[in-house]
Amino acid sequence: MIKDPSINVLGTALDLCGLDPLTGYFRDGYCNTCASDSGSHTVAALLTKEFLAFSKYVGNDLSTPRPEFGFAGLKEGDAWCLCASRFLQAHDDRCAPLVNLAATHQRALEIVPLEVLKLYDHTAQS
Repeated sequence: MIKDPSINVLGTALDLCGLDPLTGYFRDGYCNTCASDSGSHTVAALLTKEFLAFSKYVGNDLSTPRPEFGFAGLKEGDAWCLCASRFLQAHDDRCAPLVNLAATHQRALEIVPLEVLKLYDHTAQS
């Protein structure tokens, strides 16, 4: 698998999303992607209880531990590389989490407009 260039939505080098829990399509802590990442795990999100409940409701339970897959389950405050389409769906349903634009891969822009991502910029929230 050849990774796409590690460039964020701001046009600069991709920042780390998170190491605990270890996230990313490549489980390297970054929201890197490649042609085989059909889910486009490119949006660096700061998870909320509301988003986790929404994700479970729409069929992707991220909060329940799955030890058989080495997955401890996610909780509020965790940084995680979300599928861009799931983020957009959460935005449409008014429960999208905050995002780290510097850690969100530029490929997310193929699905989520930059203007939408900027609405959830964690550095702009007080």
